[in-house]
Amino acid sequence: MSPGELMGFLALTFAAAYAQTLTGFAFGLITMGGVGLTGLLSLPDAALIVSVLTLVNATQMLLKGWRDVAWREFAFVMAASMPALLVGYWLLEWLAETRADVLRVALGVVIIASSLQLAMRPAPLAHKSGVASFAFFGGIAGLMGGLFSTAGPPLVYHFYRQPLTLATIRETLVGVFALNAVFRISLVVLSGNLPGPSTLTGLFAIPAVMMATFTARRWPPPIAPQVMRRIVFVLLFLSGVSLGAPAVLRLLGVH
Repeated sequence: MSPGELMGFLALTFAAAYAQTLTGFAFGLITMGGVGLTGLLSLPDAALIVSVLTLVNATQMLLKGWRDVAWREFAFVMAASMPALLVGYWLLEWLAETRADVLRVALGVVIIASSLQLAMRPAPLAHKSGVASFAFFGGIAGLMGGLFSTAGPPLVYHFYRQPLTLATIRETLVGVFALNAVFRISLVVLSGNLPGPSTLTGLFAIPAVMMATFTARRWPPPIAPQVMRRIVFVLLFLSGVSLGAPAVLRLLGVH
């Protein structure tokens, strides 16, 4: 990346980490959407950078919040998430080589669906869901995490319906994202698909992510959480449409 592109990437990841610290998710969606729109990186390389930055953000949050993690539900989610993440990673490598526009459409659909989910408030449950439901949503999250490092949406929907405290929900989600990031980074290293030095300059975003996390925790914005959700919804929806629409037109042969 050129110096200008790197500065843009730093600003993007700062905003994404700030939003994730306040909401418990959205880092991968915002970053991948921004990268897809600007073309700063290939989607596989961007997914790796997002995994590393997600791990940084999650570790910083869990240093104080790990006691709030719902460890039983965390274990069920991870048991299903890791095998599915492996499948998602394989799909990413295959599509990136043969079907780049299909990959962009898929990412656009994921972002749009996630934004619509964010706009809706899931009805709370009176009783905690069973083991099978946590495993099911964990599997979907793992597939999305393997593809785009965006495991958040299905788990956010499921966890925010549970009769759990907001702190428990947020820290459990962050814990899942952290372990998924470790597993995904390991897959990239073991498969020998590490990007070149130019791409790895994206890791200079680590201080930006740490600063955004600290800023959001220390000085949260003076707006209601509902307003923050609406802002994130609009940004995600527009980026998903902008990313997916041109790829759809190319696939249909419309110029």
